[in-house]
Amino acid sequence: MPKLDRAQAPVKTGSVYPYPYAGQMAGRSSQRLGDLAGLTQFGVNIVTLQPGAVASLRHWHLREDEFAMVLEGVLTLVEDAGETEMRAGECAAWKAGVPVGHRFINRTDSMARFLVVGGKVEEDICTYVDVDMKVHISGAVNRFTYHDGSAWAGPRDLPGGGD
Repeated sequence: MPKLDRAQAPVKTGSVYPYPYAGQMAGRSSQRLGDLAGLTQFGVNIVTLQPGAVASLRHWHLREDEFAMVLEGVLTLVEDAGETEMRAGECAAWKAGVPVGHRFINRTDSMARFLVVGGKVEEDICTYVDVDMKVHISGAVNRFTYHDGSAWAGPRDLPGGGD
């Protein structure tokens, strides 16, 4: 494979999350380097977080390992055990099946970027620890449920949700 032209990598904004969580991902974009290269076994992305943006809901994967390295700026890693400030060059990783909810937040006034590498497994379950939601991933199909496995019909704590 020839050298990749990073400027040609597809950029994804927005989120697969349903309402109201999708709106919480404003200020986040992801440059899909693995897609540019045609990789099928793992994903490689550079995630950019504008000031105040979050990378995701706090989550963990049943079958997918994740690795992240801060490239630029300062990010706050939020995990079950607390918060850790991370700077360029610092890394974190999460083993599949180990229920440690995690996410990055940019609490600074400057843009920040991190590299994230994760498995591209055909079947996975991602559990969101701060909200009653899971996503069941099967190929390109995402099916959202509550933690108990019942079909997701919206946040149970909002008026009209979870009916």
